[in-house]
Amino acid sequence: MEALANLLHGFSLAISPFNLGIALLGVVLGVIIGVLPGLGGTSGVAILLPLTFVMPPASAIVFLSCIYWGALFGGAITSILFSIPGEPWSVATMFDGHPLAKQGRAGTALAAAFIPGFFAAMISVLLFTFFAPPLAEIALRFGPPENFAVLLLAFSTFAGLGRGSPAKTLASAAIGFLLASVGLDIVTGRPRMTFGSITMLSGFSFITASIGLFGIGEILVSSEEALEFKGVQGTVRLRDIWEVLKTLVRNAATFVTGTLLGFWIGVMPGTGATPASFMSYGIAKQYSKHPEKFGTGVVEGVIATESAAHAAGIGALLPMITLGIPGSPTAAVILGGLYIWGLQPGPALFLEQKDFVWGLIASMYVGNVFGVLLCLFLVPLFALILRVPAPILTPMIVLFSAIGAYAVNNTTLDVWLLLIFGVIGYVFKKLDYPLAPLVVAMVLGDITEEALRQSLILSDGSLLIFFTRPIAAGFMVTALVLFFLPALLPLVTRIRGRMAAQKA
Repeated sequence: MEALANLLHGFSLAISPFNLGIALLGVVLGVIIGVLPGLGGTSGVAILLPLTFVMPPASAIVFLSCIYWGALFGGAITSILFSIPGEPWSVATMFDGHPLAKQGRAGTALAAAFIPGFFAAMISVLLFTFFAPPLAEIALRFGPPENFAVLLLAFSTFAGLGRGSPAKTLASAAIGFLLASVGLDIVTGRPRMTFGSITMLSGFSFITASIGLFGIGEILVSSEEALEFKGVQGTVRLRDIWEVLKTLVRNAATFVTGTLLGFWIGVMPGTGATPASFMSYGIAKQYSKHPEKFGTGVVEGVIATESAAHAAGIGALLPMITLGIPGSPTAAVILGGLYIWGLQPGPALFLEQKDFVWGLIASMYVGNVFGVLLCLFLVPLFALILRVPAPILTPMIVLFSAIGAYAVNNTTLDVWLLLIFGVIGYVFKKLDYPLAPLVVAMVLGDITEEALRQSLILSDGSLLIFFTRPIAAGFMVTALVLFFLPALLPLVTRIRGRMAAQKA
């Protein structure tokens, strides 16, 4: 009951005229940031952080958090309509969202991104409200072996359940790991594969790579095939909403799994919405009755990724508030704001700064309501971009992509890397190599390597540590079975054939 009373007090702050206006402004800016390729919620929050210095801390956190919620909603729009990821976590949404749009079901794809994401966020906010301290403590009990086993499971789903050649999938993932390892060694601090370049010490930016691979690569392919870059028009109609609601009920298990997994991954320090969306997509594909259809335009795939991404966005703020440990890069930027505002995150914050904490929690409800309504009704405005002639639209998209890449580190090297990754994306598509494993490896490469090396340090180099801890062992066995599934399936089919022949 105390939590409910505190929440009501938080709503009294969040719905004050000033904070309500701040929340609406934050969501609008967040949607715009999410739509523009490359900027992202983290960059948007970082760029707009100085604006909060003149606000009270409670209003400042409402503003920054609502930018984050808006970016979560907005990132799906360009991924679905243009096949260009507006946000890193919307790359997985693009796998099924854009094929749906190309089939003339753009409204359904958009609704499948917005509505499940909204419900997942609301469920996650309820979890945040009533279970914040215990959930944060449990998440911290996950050690490096458990983290590595979970991450290995994410990769094994692509190898075991991916369409096409398993060899090409493994090659794509290997290239992704190779690119992720460029920069400073995460354990020793020594340069790796930088070739003497100081600029390369920070490694390759995932944002630059994802825009190049998917965005510029798609433009090159489209230019070759049709001499123009075509997006897909999209308007969310009532029948689209109704269709998605019915699909959501039929795929309730996928939605609930994505929501809970996303929230949990978000709570784990240093992860965030991007790995959550990829992992949820892989699990949905693994347990689907028709895994071969994933990537061709399945509403279930969009539901899985967006529910996980929105839930992780909420969960990432939980350890930041309760323990001072950011759950995502965006949460890390917001954490910097807390220190600037003179606040000390941790359990005492719930007692000493009730207005701040419960104002933030209430703003999560308000911001997500604003986000889903704005996106459902303003998609036609974004679709107006499609009326721009292709010779003008294509250079504009390349320009915005270049600006987004440049904004990552403020170096022209990222612009050149954008073009290089665009060519790589073009070559991959022409040779029918999957891009998803490469991107996932780039996203999760560092934290996977860190978890593996920390685990081996703990066990003096013994791999048994992954099988002597119950949670890690469960994940490892599942991952290994999925990894060897392409080799096991033909063997099982052959054995069944022989058994059937003997019975006959």
